[in-house]
Amino acid sequence: MRRVLLLNITYEPLTTVALHRAVCLVLGEKADVVHDDASGEVLHSASTKLAVPSVIRLRRYVRLPHCSRVPLTRAALMRRDNYLCAYCGVKADTIDHVVPRSRGGQHVWENCVASCTKCNHRKADRLIEELGWVLRCDPAVPRGAHWRLIGAVHDGDPQWVAYLATTAA
Repeated sequence: MRRVLLLNITYEPLTTVALHRAVCLVLGEKADVVHDDASGEVLHSASTKLAVPSVIRLRRYVRLPHCSRVPLTRAALMRRDNYLCAYCGVKADTIDHVVPRSRGGQHVWENCVASCTKCNHRKADRLIEELGWVLRCDPAVPRGAHWRLIGAVHDGDPQWVAYLATTAA
């Protein structure tokens, strides 16, 4: 599904939306097209032609509530750990609890890491100290507004780079 970067009126990245939603915002005069898609495709209706947008900007300012904690999702956790296993460093495909839930571990940022299937199965419900393993880096809560844009940063349109660069700090 094609995604479109949605900017606030201040050009601050808000999120990504589906192409259908982006077109509805533009035709409903709630947003303006900032960049057309590089493919050059055009959408047609009975009375209108619209180039497929890549980036749109809202016409009114949207105030975002301050979110003190980034929600823990699989996509966000994999992005935080750069899609690498926290134990061996190969490509990660599962999530592991450092302190297993069977031993009282919580499902929180500080206890979850990306893991490869092999390490996850070898670790099972044991502590890393019991195996003599060490974490490549300590798990922590990600901070910053750019975590709203998880998918955009990883597999976004190249035209988005200029707008996302301001949020990656």
